[in-house]
Parts: sequence; structure tokens; C-alpha cells
Amino acid sequence: MTHLTYIIPAYGLAVVMILAYAIAARTRMARARTRLAAIDPRGRDPKRT
Repeated sequence: MTHLTYIIPAYGLAVVMILAYAIAARTRMARARTRLAAIDPRGRDPKRT
């Protein structure tokens, strides 16, 4: 009996979750940079950093 029916979905789910967290972090960072650019008195370009 093989455990591949458990191992493959488990690794697949782990990869999907890591990608989901990475996408969420990137989205949150972009949103935070946009908000900072709106209130930053120095007038920096948020895409430059």
C-alpha cells in the first residue's frame, strides 16, 4: 500500500498556501505603499523603492 494519495495532496496544499500567503503579503505591501504615498509629505515615488 502506498501513501502517495496522502502525500501528493499534502504537498500540493502546502505549495498553494505558501503562494496564497505570498500574494496576500505582496497585495498588502502595495496597498500600504499607496496609502503612505498619499500622506507622505516628502513626495517620494512609491514604485521606486
